[in-house]
Amino acid sequence: MGIVLLGIAILPLVGHGGMHLYRAEFSGATSEKLKPRIAETARSLGKIYFSLTLVLYFVLWLAGMDAYEAMCHTFSTLGTGGFSTRESSIAGFASPVVEYLIILFMLLAGISFAQQYRLWIQRRPGRFLADVEIRSYVLLVVVSTLIIAVLLVLHHGYAIESAFRSSLFQVSTIITTTGFVTDDFEVWHPLAQLMLLALMFVGGCTGSTAGGLKVARILLLSKVVDREFRRMVEPRGVFSVRLGGAVIPEGTIQSLLNLIYLAFVVNFASCLLLGAMGVDVLTSIAAVAASMFNIGPGLGGVGPLDNYAHLPALAKWVLSGCMIAGRLEFYTVLVILTPAFWRK
Repeated sequence: MGIVLLGIAILPLVGHGGMHLYRAEFSGATSEKLKPRIAETARSLGKIYFSLTLVLYFVLWLAGMDAYEAMCHTFSTLGTGGFSTRESSIAGFASPVVEYLIILFMLLAGISFAQQYRLWIQRRPGRFLADVEIRSYVLLVVVSTLIIAVLLVLHHGYAIESAFRSSLFQVSTIITTTGFVTDDFEVWHPLAQLMLLALMFVGGCTGSTAGGLKVARILLLSKVVDREFRRMVEPRGVFSVRLGGAVIPEGTIQSLLNLIYLAFVVNFASCLLLGAMGVDVLTSIAAVAASMFNIGPGLGGVGPLDNYAHLPALAKWVLSGCMIAGRLEFYTVLVILTPAFWRK
């Protein structure tokens, strides 16, 4: 979040358009300017981020963390980085209060800061709650949490509150690509593991600090697929793609399809490379997804209680490339690797 805010605030001062960087980061359902000047938009978003940072720091400190740990986990939560001062991550605090606080702020970090501007600054909760991406994001979290919680109660003997808290925490940390851990979800029911793996690909909302393909893009992809089905039924019909009541330009749709294709190609090629090095199938798939979408813990040999140290050195290079490509959303990396870019 910080480098984007810095870029869109400073670039106009040196003669470069900050709006280009703003649109790149806030691509999706929400990319309009919130203020007449893009630098003012950056300052407004920065104030929200700074305010959330202060609030989370103090509530974690009040919940029992010392000042240093509260600071580290505040930065790691709102930045969806997932780094902890404890070897066992958030589980090391053994505090339901800490877990619920981090859940809340992880979910906030996974929501577009442009929409949070409308909620906190403009005081327009109606427009915030009407956003189709936010409603889908919340619905996805709720449904996933309830299904996994039921599995934990029925198959693993969890108490109801413990099952709900463990399920909600892991769903939140995965969908926001934060990567904190409170449970070894690798021993959970296979359906729960598959749901968490799917959430790795979905990620948070556009314009948030979360990684992943983003909820708005998944929604838009489903709309595109629906349009193609309708075209098959009515070949002469003219159908537009709408998201949140707005007609989506064909250029945006083409860009989305290109991004999904690139994500699939990079993911598949990386899995093949890890498989060629002797890494098992589950570990390869989970490690690539967890790296590409900047999550951290995966499944198999890179589960929540494991790490990546045992992987071959070349595999670590591949996964490092996945981290960079996923965080920059593929296009930037491919442009840099294109010879024509360097000739210019």
